[in-house]
Amino acid sequence: MINGLIILCAYLIGSIPSGLWIGKIFYNTDIREHGSGNLGATNTFRTLGKKAGIVVTVMDVLKGTAAVLLVTLPVFSDTTLHSLLLGLVAVIGHMFPIFANFRGGKAVATSAGVLLGYSWPLFVLLFITFIVTLKITKIVSLTSMIAALVALIYAIVYYFITGDFALGILVAFLFTFIVYRHRANIARIKNGTEPKVKWL
Repeated sequence: MINGLIILCAYLIGSIPSGLWIGKIFYNTDIREHGSGNLGATNTFRTLGKKAGIVVTVMDVLKGTAAVLLVTLPVFSDTTLHSLLLGLVAVIGHMFPIFANFRGGKAVATSAGVLLGYSWPLFVLLFITFIVTLKITKIVSLTSMIAALVALIYAIVYYFITGDFALGILVAFLFTFIVYRHRANIARIKNGTEPKVKWL
């Protein structure tokens, strides 16, 4: 009972469509009808601007962190589930949100939030990697996949040092999700038509 309830909570947290709600409430705009049609932070930046993009990014990150930290709440103290499993569920909720007809984002920010809640040093490493790579390439999709690859390498090395198998499994799933969700972007990168950011 407790395990089912906490999984449901993690999914609902992940399902919060930050970009959709911020766009509709404050800008009277459905970002699904603009840009890439995606509900993630990148399309929010592109459609609504820098301020809205930052707010949505922070909200999406915190969704992942909140899901991981659910196990610290007294009401869920009896759960036998690993916190990273809840983070994974939140990421799935972000990609397929019940509050937005199961059309969500590409999982980058929420995945980062999961790592923030579980291993903040890894989050800091990925944040630096993301900013530096984005500054160089100006391509968010490429930067996101590179950061995911760095996370995967870190998790593999970390496993051999500490034996943390759960982190390795989670990051492998997140890497797969992120690359798969960016398959159209990969095609555009190859043919040179992927949009570049102008705000960094």
